[in-house]
Amino acid sequence: MEIREIQAIIESLLFAAGEPVELDRLADIVDVDKRSLRDIIKNMMDSYNYERRGIHIIRMEDSYQMCTRSEYHDYVAALAQPRRKMQLSNAAIEVLSIVAYKQPVTRATIENIRGVNCDYIVNRLIERGFVCEVGRLDAPGKPILFGTTKHFLRIFGIQELSELPEFDRFGDSEDADEQMELFEENTEQVELDVPGGDLEDDEIDSGLSERNEA
Repeated sequence: MEIREIQAIIESLLFAAGEPVELDRLADIVDVDKRSLRDIIKNMMDSYNYERRGIHIIRMEDSYQMCTRSEYHDYVAALAQPRRKMQLSNAAIEVLSIVAYKQPVTRATIENIRGVNCDYIVNRLIERGFVCEVGRLDAPGKPILFGTTKHFLRIFGIQELSELPEFDRFGDSEDADEQMELFEENTEQVELDVPGGDLEDDEIDSGLSERNEA
């Protein structure tokens, strides 16, 4: 099969999928080894970027997705159904940063670092697709382990977790607060177009207060 035909098939698959597709699955469908296919897709990505096409292919670890370019967001939004802006609150960013840097991580570890109950925020981040269950810890009670999702990578514009801003591991005192601030500085401008409600500070703080008072 010629490379041009492989590129056309990959383009069709990513367009039809509308969501991230793993390299393994693409390789199985087109019957091409993963290393060669990765190079082919990389060339496609470079070509799309060079030609400033209205769509481009983004990589999220070992998955690929076809998306419209962010600079044409306003035009696409005019065509699509209106969607509400979601601004991540400081509390949500703190929990998300802990999960991102310490994953796989248990709810107890998250709460130990923050010093408050985090059930509400974790559940909301799961609902929004930023966090998911990735397994269970081999310990009494088999607590759930949480990690970030491909949606998290796409929204924050990174291909893999190694691209996260670097800083020292979370400490048990003031260092943790300082490190949280670094992550917040890198995410304070994140505004997301999503259906449904917002992760607002008042709503989250209210949820925490109710649980802390219980």
